[in-house]
This record gives sequence, C-alpha cells and structure tokens, in this order.
Amino acid sequence: MRLFEAVMLVLVGIVAGTMNSIVGSGGLVTFPALLAFGYTPLVANMTNNMGVLPGALSAAYAYRRELKTQWSRIVRLAALSLVGGFGGAILLLVLPAAAFKRIVPVLIALALVLIILQPRIRRRIAQRETTHRRHIITRDGGIFLTGIYGGYFGAAQGILLMSILGAVIDESIQKLNSIKIMLAVSANTAAAIVFIFRGGIAWQAASAIAVGSTIGGQLGAHIGRRLPAPVYRGFIVFVGLIAIAKLVTS
Repeated sequence: MRLFEAVMLVLVGIVAGTMNSIVGSGGLVTFPALLAFGYTPLVANMTNNMGVLPGALSAAYAYRRELKTQWSRIVRLAALSLVGGFGGAILLLVLPAAAFKRIVPVLIALALVLIILQPRIRRRIAQRETTHRRHIITRDGGIFLTGIYGGYFGAAQGILLMSILGAVIDESIQKLNSIKIMLAVSANTAAAIVFIFRGGIAWQAASAIAVGSTIGGQLGAHIGRRLPAPVYRGFIVFVGLIAIAKLVTS
C-alpha cells in the first residue's frame, strides 16, 4: 500500500470514527474511499467493517461512565445484535449487492422520522403502561433486524439504532448513544468473525482505517457529550439526510 493511500485512509478513519461515536454513518466516508483506491465492493465492505470496529471500541471506552448503569440492559440487546450481525454478514456473502441498496434509504428516512418524534413517542408510552410488552417486542425485533443490517453493510446503523432506542427507552440521549455504540460493536464483531474466516480482507487498508477510527472514537465522544439533546437530534437528522442523498445518487 502506498504512503498516500495509507495517510488518506487514516484521515477518513478519523472522520468515520468521530461520526460513528456521535451518530453513525461513518461507513459512508470509508467505504467510498476504499472503492476509490480500487478495492472491489465486497472487499471494501469487509475491510471497512474491520477498520471501524476498533473505533467503536474506542468510543465505548470513552463512554464508560454512561455505560456503568446500562449493562443489564445491554447484555440482552447486544446478544440480539450479535446474532443479527452474523446473519447479515452471511447475507453479504451470498446476496447480490443491489439487494439492500433500494431499501436502505427508506429505512434511514423512517429512522429520522422516529428521531424527530422521539419525545412525543416516549410520553405516549409512559401514559400507556399496558403497551409495555408490545414495545419490548418492537425494541428487541428492531435491534435484531438492525444487527442484520449492520452485519450486511453497517453505514447508518447508528441512526437506525438511535431511532429504536430513543422511541422505547426513557434515558438521556448520551446514555442511549452509549448503548448504541455497544450494539454496533456487537454486530460488527460478529461480521468481523465471519469475514476473517471467509478471507479477502485488505488488512493494510483495514489497519490504516483502524488507527484513524480509534482516534475518531475519542474525538466523537468528546464532542457528543457537549451537544444538548435537541442539537444532538438535529445533527442526527442532518447526517441522515446526507446519507440518504449519497445512497440514492451513488
């Protein structure tokens, strides 16, 4: 790998790690960069997964204070995300690339609507305790399906997770973000295991992205903690709209 390519991948890794720590969608930066350097879509997808995983772990460490009181909840949800991630990674290896391309912008758009309506949805849930079981099923099913998506592609996984978590869990947006990071780690770890056994990861490129994303994970946590909840939601919606535009026009 040439020096220029290595430097550029470290830089885009920093951007991706920062975005993933705050909101998600970092893969929309690293994946096109890998394609631009001549990697095939499948290799780029697998390499990207390996590259951003250390950044997610870095962000999880940065959010360790918020995670302290969340572990009982995280264990169950992370198991769902892990199983989904295995399924998504296997689907990536057997399905054509176009299979998810058409539905991903729709999923992100629905997630953005949920994020905008989160305060209202949470108030209605609090007023209707009889619907608690239904919302638990919706939450768990949503986490599992998002895990599949994360194992398959992953870009904007964080936006989908934040929309689901924010709609059914009454916690601060910072604590929700810490849960989101751990669920993304679970799905990406499952996918990474599948990709390692399958072979074909461009390890030098993945290592360069990993260096950058690890730095970005810390930067994102530093920035994200200082954003008020309304601004945080607005930033998620902004990034989501960019993600939709990029996916539709690519």
